Amino acid sequence: MDFNSIYKLAADDMEAVNSLIQRRLQSDVVLVNQLSTYIINSGGKRLRPLLALLVARACGYQGERHIDVAAIIEFIHTATLLHDDVVDESDLRRGKETANNVWGNQAAVLVGDFLYSRSFEMMVDVGMMRIMEILANTTNTIAEGEVLQLLNCNDADTTEGRYMEVIYSKTAKLFEAASLIGAVLSGLSESDEQAMAEYGMRLGTAFQLVDDILDYSASAEEMGKNIGDDLAEGKPTLPLIVALERSEGDDALLIRSAIERGGDEGSLERILKIIEATDSLSYTREIAEKEVQKALDSLQCLPESDYKTALHELARFTTSRTF
Repeated sequence: MDFNSIYKLAADDMEAVNSLIQRRLQSDVVLVNQLSTYIINSGGKRLRPLLALLVARACGYQGERHIDVAAIIEFIHTATLLHDDVVDESDLRRGKETANNVWGNQAAVLVGDFLYSRSFEMMVDVGMMRIMEILANTTNTIAEGEVLQLLNCNDADTTEGRYMEVIYSKTAKLFEAASLIGAVLSGLSESDEQAMAEYGMRLGTAFQLVDDILDYSASAEEMGKNIGDDLAEGKPTLPLIVALERSEGDDALLIRSAIERGGDEGSLERILKIIEATDSLSYTREIAEKEVQKALDSLQCLPESDYKTALHELARFTTSRTF
């Protein structure tokens, strides 16, 4: 089962999610409509809502609330992207100009706030306090992760442990919530709920680690952003942290300076060679593959089905993807 087959399996549910997203994007304020539609329709993989749908079905859920939850999760994710791009001063995402580059920082931040508030309106409509608790906790953790990343930015002494904490808060937490809610909707036992939360968390961690690898190895066309963007922003992601730990002399000084001041095109080529020489990308991939294996182990509680197979393949896709 390849990635297209996974999407095909969830095609009807995804169509319902996309229709709901379009309906709930509507606002009396024209700029809100323009900007939110631009970012929602900018070519994302919809991986987080897809995860919520697949887990709910794999757990035997037969209702409709998973559609609402999937749309809520996509709104939360999109809001974080709008805010991220403003904080990072990004001008390219998914191969297109960022919303803040088109409409300005103020509009991007405020429409991100609109998507957050709309998602909480939709949580009320779902009418399950447990789901509201999960998603409220998730958005709070994501916000904390943003602050943690800001603290790590331009800090060459950031450790692997501190960085993994950022990954959990900023990225893995929303994957965890998407997976957990699928189990909650299905009325699974507490232990099975925790197993599905573990699956989502491990999947999200691996996903971000592969993103970190691709930032130093994929083309702008593949990634939809410029190579070395993390370095330019002074972000010490795992490949750079490992490269610094394994370097000495001028190489270590160059990486440290790039993190503290933000790397430029002149230093990027040399730093890429240092990353390659220190096997930093291989190390990061090994960590990602271990996370994927832990995610797969968490699926043992589920009965066999096409949806369980899709969750297996989704995890494997995470470390094999090139975009």
